[in-house]
Amino acid sequence: MFSRLFAKRTANPDSTTIGREALAEALCSGACVVVDVREPHEYSAGHIPGAVNQPLSRFDPGLLPAGKAVVLVCKSGARSASALRQALAAGRGDVRHYPEGTMGWQARGGEVVNG
Repeated sequence: MFSRLFAKRTANPDSTTIGREALAEALCSGACVVVDVREPHEYSAGHIPGAVNQPLSRFDPGLLPAGKAVVLVCKSGARSASALRQALAAGRGDVRHYPEGTMGWQARGGEVVNG
């Protein structure tokens, strides 16, 4: 099912990214796990609901959740792109990143939670 959601890229034809609509649908259906690669203090200040924190400073692709597709997110897309490169190099084919980041998610009406 998630591969179908990945195919719904609207603005970016890059197969390593996921668009806002596809991410929202995947979150609603429980088809993915969002991993926020910002530092803990940034994550605590506001993150996508349900996201787990795995800071880039300690990032280990082997510790990414298994069993569901993974979407990496950071503040604005740079750190999640770096984490994505590491995950792909480690052989994870079920990982994408949301290039708009948490700032873009929130700017487009997406909910963020503190804590």
